[in-house]
Amino acid sequence: MKNSEILELSTEELVARVSEERGTLTKLKFAHAVSAIENPTRITRVRKDIARLNTELTKRKAASASE
Repeated sequence: MKNSEILELSTEELVARVSEERGTLTKLKFAHAVSAIENPTRITRVRKDIARLNTELTKRKAASASE
């Protein structure tokens, strides 16, 4: 997910996307623990997407708090 796509999302959509991505990460970790998944770098990409989403949420919360 690109930063430009993240910026277009509303705050509610960001929160929903974070929870969705966390579920995906949990499933990927479980699948990888049971048997090696085909592309383990996908776990890293999902983790980074979650971090990007959380960063944008933090920025928005700080902006609304300072107003």
